[in-house]
Amino acid sequence: QVQLVESGGGLVQAGGSLNLSCTTSTSTSFFLVFSDMGWYRQAPGKQRELVAAMTWNNTVNYADSVKGRFTISRDNAKATMSLQMNSLKPEDTAVYYCNRRVGAADFWGQGTQVTVSS
Repeated sequence: QVQLVESGGGLVQAGGSLNLSCTTSTSTSFFLVFSDMGWYRQAPGKQRELVAAMTWNNTVNYADSVKGRFTISRDNAKATMSLQMNSLKPEDTAVYYCNRRVGAADFWGQGTQVTVSS
């Protein structure tokens, strides 16, 4: 069973930065190399939304609300994926989840809280 564990969340003032990391508990090269991945977030009372995504061949996509501020990346050798978040805004406050999928295999982390104070 693959497990994803997020880290790096916390409390930051508006305009600040955070780097979220997601470690995958597998050394299976096929999964690491060929999985699509993404970062999602869910604010209180709202639906979970896609923040940033990267396909297995490194095509990236960002939500309009974070374009130019957030950067998604991956390091298959370290089995990690990251989300660099700059110029944070109070509306970025949410629980952030990482996701990896290959075919029907779909795995989620437990989430990490990001709180941006004004």
